[in-house]
Amino acid sequence: MNPEDVIAEIEAGEGGAHIGAFFDLDGTLVQGYTVGAFYSDRVRRREIGPGELARTLVAALDGNVLGGNPTKMGDVSFSGLAGRNVDELVELGERLFVQKIAGTIRTQARDLVRAHLRMGHTVAVASSATRFQIEPVARDLGIEHVLCTEVESENGILTGRLDGPMLWGEPKAQAVRKFARDNGIEVSTSHGYANGDEDIPFLSSVGRPHAINPHRGLAEAAAAQGWPVLGLREPRKAGLRSLLGTAAALAGFNVGLGLGAALGTINRDRRFGINAGIPLACDSALALAGVRLSVRGEENLWRARPAIFIANHQSSLDALVMGSLLRKDFTAVGKKEARFDPRVAIGGVLLDPAFIDRSNPEQAKIELDKLITRIRSGTSIAIFPEGTRSATPELGRFKKGAFHLAIQAGVPMVPVVLRNTGELMWRRSMVVNPGTVEVCVLDPIPTGDWTPDKLDTITAEVRQRFADTLERWPGSSDA
Repeated sequence: MNPEDVIAEIEAGEGGAHIGAFFDLDGTLVQGYTVGAFYSDRVRRREIGPGELARTLVAALDGNVLGGNPTKMGDVSFSGLAGRNVDELVELGERLFVQKIAGTIRTQARDLVRAHLRMGHTVAVASSATRFQIEPVARDLGIEHVLCTEVESENGILTGRLDGPMLWGEPKAQAVRKFARDNGIEVSTSHGYANGDEDIPFLSSVGRPHAINPHRGLAEAAAAQGWPVLGLREPRKAGLRSLLGTAAALAGFNVGLGLGAALGTINRDRRFGINAGIPLACDSALALAGVRLSVRGEENLWRARPAIFIANHQSSLDALVMGSLLRKDFTAVGKKEARFDPRVAIGGVLLDPAFIDRSNPEQAKIELDKLITRIRSGTSIAIFPEGTRSATPELGRFKKGAFHLAIQAGVPMVPVVLRNTGELMWRRSMVVNPGTVEVCVLDPIPTGDWTPDKLDTITAEVRQRFADTLERWPGSSDA
């Protein structure tokens, strides 16, 4: 069964908070095990001594190979946290989420969660992992409830002991049933999603179980019980094709810029060189990397120029996509720190972007005045209003700079929604994977009646247009 069919069934079914949707974490919502990120961080910081390492290896061997108690490994790991500050672990969880875990969230698992949330179901993560591992993921997915293995603390300091059972096997099933009773949820009409053999009791507790990329034991149980089996697409990993494609893309980009600069010099027309070089560079780079664009609303790229084009930002790939889309008569705006980013510097030589130093209001005003003059002379502006790349497809807060600029220049704003650049090139990756980037260019937004005192509302409304488009992508089965 594919996820799209499950989503269609969810949306054709009953809505309401009395229906639950319980998701396992490791191997279900995310690829692999989040504990690996925590453990490797402790090893890297030399917080694990030879004794704890030996006990962990013995416990892992006993639980996973010799048929012993699989929770012993958790007991050893938790005991190693004795004396740590709770706030320190919370901060560690947030850092590791951004650095490592966010990139392992399965896109189709996110789609399943969104479908349940749209239907008003009570959505929860049920996992043997700790709150430190789960909460950043749950928050990013919009999940309010967390059922997890709780770690004991006294006066904000971890004791190294558990505060209750480890939610593995039957204890997880019991926790789900108790949560359902306490919150008026009908388990007979509720959904469960998990991947491990140990989750058979948990999935047996709900009326609509789903085995996600299941281990062998769960796959056999699902076949025997007639449970749907879903194969979710894994986050992409860079292979030889991606590495070679990225190298070729970089070369193609540089060649395109070089040709543009040469044409500008030959014709003694810098603008001509820019307009020739940017689309050639961006198109070449995307093609050599194996990246295609599927664009809806392409006509909106040309309906109201000059304009302020704003796009959501997940990846270094976004700049190439925007260059290929806008093609000519545009420049970009960024924070002053980006001036020294090598990813920006190469294209910046030709494109001449504006870098705004917000810490120096006088200089910032001079740069903005120059920018407004360029806009009024026919140059459009590309801006990422989130200000930085998001770790996941979830939108960050929109800053108001682009909106102020639209008011001052008196030009329309055009939202460009990028759906999946982060799948092809994650925020922290330097390698582009081949695939198709989906783009939706929304209608130009007139800004004639915008005033600075209304910008809080205007910014929120425009951001919501992005959120609504990402939630209900035009032409998709959930639109």
